[in-house]
Amino acid sequence: MCDKIKHLSDSSPSIFAGPEALSYFDGWLGEAGSAYSAIYFLVDANTAEHCLVRLAASLEQLPEFEMLEIPAGEEQKSWEVAGQLLAALAELGADRRALLIALGGGVVTDLGGFVASIYKRGIDHVLVPTSLLGMTDAAIGGKNGVDLDGVKNLAGVFRHPRALVVWPDFLDTLPEEFILDGRAESIKHGLIADAAFLGELKRGEEAWTAAQVERSMAIKTEICAEDMLERGKRKLLNFGHTVGHALESHMLQNETPWSHGRCVAAGMCVEIELSVELLGFPVSKRDEVNGYLIDRFALSELKEKTFSQWRSWLSYDKKNAEGQWRFVLLKDVGEAKYDQPVTPEQLDRAWTKAFQ
Repeated sequence: MCDKIKHLSDSSPSIFAGPEALSYFDGWLGEAGSAYSAIYFLVDANTAEHCLVRLAASLEQLPEFEMLEIPAGEEQKSWEVAGQLLAALAELGADRRALLIALGGGVVTDLGGFVASIYKRGIDHVLVPTSLLGMTDAAIGGKNGVDLDGVKNLAGVFRHPRALVVWPDFLDTLPEEFILDGRAESIKHGLIADAAFLGELKRGEEAWTAAQVERSMAIKTEICAEDMLERGKRKLLNFGHTVGHALESHMLQNETPWSHGRCVAAGMCVEIELSVELLGFPVSKRDEVNGYLIDRFALSELKEKTFSQWRSWLSYDKKNAEGQWRFVLLKDVGEAKYDQPVTPEQLDRAWTKAFQ
């Protein structure tokens, strides 16, 4: 598939997805590559070893390039690492006609997009996600950012890449836990927008198909097309993330870190409990979905944790308004509402019901 996913705007990227994605991207390089003074790849230790050689060998039109490598891990998505990459680009003589290609999971694509967006007030960049999380969510929609003082995505910008390249064969390089991480975001897409897709994901425990990647991409792309700057409908994509990001920040600071997908799965459980109380989400569907999430993402250990241990991180959530916490909640599967006010007491009850 090439450019079959709806573009977000006239300035949105060319999207190359599916088994032939690298072939189409090679053609794009042949047409656009001559406009760039230099090409730089941003990789982490894993994608440097497992993905870059495969990618470069498949691109006949790729000229010589420089490689910027960072260690793997969420802690690299930081203001400090962004500063180091900016300095490295300057030292290598990158000018405003340079192209940065970010090859990796959500950390690499978020970080690479952010660095490209602010280096010399912006250079072009291309995102090549290699994780399921990156393919179905993180690399889509033009959000780029870094964590600051433990707060998720506290610094960031909206800026589209020139191209988005989604080649599902990269998933073959991933261990099962990384596939599960990405599945959480696709489950979110099903819960907010497509009940049939949610059912398909729950039935396919082990399998993952290119068509499922495409459907998840399409849901996010279609929502972002209506609201690039997240002033309305795009907020729906934050379902599970209000609690999820707070929990993730807490875990990064105080305990063994949890993956983004696992924290979002926990967030969805809590926010479904809130949906039952505040919007009448069906209890039978609550039992079915939360039971699946708790089992699939091993969330039962949250029984030992209390709401008070992580609630302080909620103050940083970008959806907060007028001193209130604002959540995305579900009236039913496929029917989500944003900007729903939630009190501390309501959230405490929801946490207790979800995990205690």
